Amino acid sequence: MFHSFRIRLATAAAFALAAAIVSFAAPQKSDNDQDKHLDIHSSAGDLHVGADADAQKAGLPLYPGARLRHDKDSDNANVGLLTDAFGIKFVIAKYESDDAPQKVIDYYRERLKKFGKVVECHTRDHADMHADFDDNDNESDHRPQEVKCEGDNSGPITELKVGTERNQHVVSIEPQEGRGSKFTLVYVHTRGRQTDI
Repeated sequence: MFHSFRIRLATAAAFALAAAIVSFAAPQKSDNDQDKHLDIHSSAGDLHVGADADAQKAGLPLYPGARLRHDKDSDNANVGLLTDAFGIKFVIAKYESDDAPQKVIDYYRERLKKFGKVVECHTRDHADMHADFDDNDNESDHRPQEVKCEGDNSGPITELKVGTERNQHVVSIEPQEGRGSKFTLVYVHTRGRQTDI
């Protein structure tokens, strides 16, 4: 459901490596994809890839009464790749609720404030996120870019964003066909050399 990413080559390579390992390790989907994961620990670094994403792993509380959602075209994802040179943590968890979108928006706007200034965006497409790092980068050398709205900022999908390109939370909320709403919780944290995730 979610995301077109514009990310530097090192991050793209990390995702490609993770996806390749997952497709090699588990070529067929099972009925319980929530339990599928791959963990590799080595002297070169640690890798976790799984469908075990949820609100807690995204660093947010779960909206009361919400149910985990599984779309045909994409799955929940929890990816972590940590090495001495760089690291990335990426969580995407999709939910649905019987409540109207505005109630979900109000709930998460309040919860996101603990991370900083919340930016509210409106779009017709799902989040266009930027996650940026350079493995030779020192975060103290420059000010991280704060998240912002992209495009014409109009449409039925509300995105609440907070943080910087390197460390951000995004909640995307939209009306569900029939009644209620569906929403996606996203957490992205990238780092260069010698910083923690």
